[in-house]
Amino acid sequence: EGINLTVADKLAIARHLDDFGVGFIEGGWPGANPRDTEFFARARAEIDFRHAQLVAFGATRRAGAKAAEDPQVRALVDSGAPVITLVAKSHDRHVELALRTTLEENLEMVRDTVSYLREQGRRVFVDCEHFFDGYRADAEYAKAVVRTAAEAGADVVILCDTNGGMLPAQVHAVVATVLADTGARLGIHAQDDTGCAVANTLAAVDAGATHVQCTANGYGERVGNANLFPVVAALELKYGKKVLPEGRLRETTRISHAIAEVVNLTPSTHQPYVGVSAFAHKAGLHASAIKVDPDLYQHIDPELVGNTMRMLVSDMAGRASVELKGKELGIDLGGDRELVGRVVERVKERELKGYTYEAADASF
Repeated sequence: EGINLTVADKLAIARHLDDFGVGFIEGGWPGANPRDTEFFARARAEIDFRHAQLVAFGATRRAGAKAAEDPQVRALVDSGAPVITLVAKSHDRHVELALRTTLEENLEMVRDTVSYLREQGRRVFVDCEHFFDGYRADAEYAKAVVRTAAEAGADVVILCDTNGGMLPAQVHAVVATVLADTGARLGIHAQDDTGCAVANTLAAVDAGATHVQCTANGYGERVGNANLFPVVAALELKYGKKVLPEGRLRETTRISHAIAEVVNLTPSTHQPYVGVSAFAHKAGLHASAIKVDPDLYQHIDPELVGNTMRMLVSDMAGRASVELKGKELGIDLGGDRELVGRVVERVKERELKGYTYEAADASF
């Protein structure tokens, strides 16, 4: 809600994501609307992708039809994208109530569409929509969809928490079981309705998933998707996995804010890793420790993701806060304890009267 992208916007975002170094950029659903169709045509002509492959999103063929004759499937081929992501139903109730077809026909829709696209020279990813809810309702059928997709030639089968209701331990258990039972290469697509999309994504990786789907800044349906930037930072800095080209992780903050500018939303100040508050320190207790060693109150060096440490001055400030803020502003106060003490008292007195200095460096 609140994000409406022009074709030019989508092209700008694609350039930013390619610059960041992601492996795949899913650009929309060609054939579903004129904007996405135009995006793929222009992206092929206007963007020389250095790191990413362009991915077209679409659905399996209609029930009772043939993939080779389905116009929506043909539109995916005509998009020119080297990779196609197909959304497939993996929840038995969705098959019967939404698609209004049989469980066996749904499997044939997956098999036929994947096989046809592979014959057309495309790599295929299959998104198993509502997988976790479907697994809870009928685990054997949900796993049958995964097997069918893999056997038909899908490079990876993505388990989707479409309603966003799962928790990390649940995701880990399901992914581990499905991996063991199917042998398919698995991915994860997590929505953030429980506030766990990033945690669920990493739990899936812990359980053996080797493909993650995310969105920049978590933008997405309802409360959003797994946020690309903390997922990538965690994979690189916490798991030691190399997922970006050398040196690109330091562009994380810049890319995050640039995409926020394109979609015309103010960047979230408290976003992990890239928010302006991510490495901002307000409490005097924290500042006194940071003065000795910044690592005492920071889980990483902010420069690793292109961010910076900031000291905030308020009525919670102590001597260390003022000294560090002075240093940040180019004023060395370290040798004059009396002066620092007077500044601290002055700040506390004025904040009591309603002034605030944490966002007013010039006034401070």
